[in-house]
Amino acid sequence: MQYKQVILVRGDLKLPKGKMAAQVSHASVDATLKSDKKLVEDWRKSGAGKIVLKVKDEKELFKYKQMAEDFGLKTALIKDAGHTVVEPGTITCLGIGPDSSDKIDKVTGKLKMM
Repeated sequence: MQYKQVILVRGDLKLPKGKMAAQVSHASVDATLKSDKKLVEDWRKSGAGKIVLKVKDEKELFKYKQMAEDFGLKTALIKDAGHTVVEPGTITCLGIGPDSSDKIDKVTGKLKMM
């Protein structure tokens, strides 16, 4: 079985590359810590694949969050502290998984890479 983790990033924020990398890292770590230990172990053994995908805005991010949770996937919503680029409390991205690639693709399979 294949495993992966997906991070959804809001395209409307137009985050600088460094800021986006930090937010994606927060989402990856937080989602991993919330996930089932066995799934994390299997994901790590399979290479710990991570895919960064783009959503249009906060509304679309929440739509995918709900869909992921409806499929039983673990999610991690990231709110920025607001020390640099965006206002405090701005929701920047969403981590999903790790879990089976097939399960995650049913939710995010039509999104484009960042």
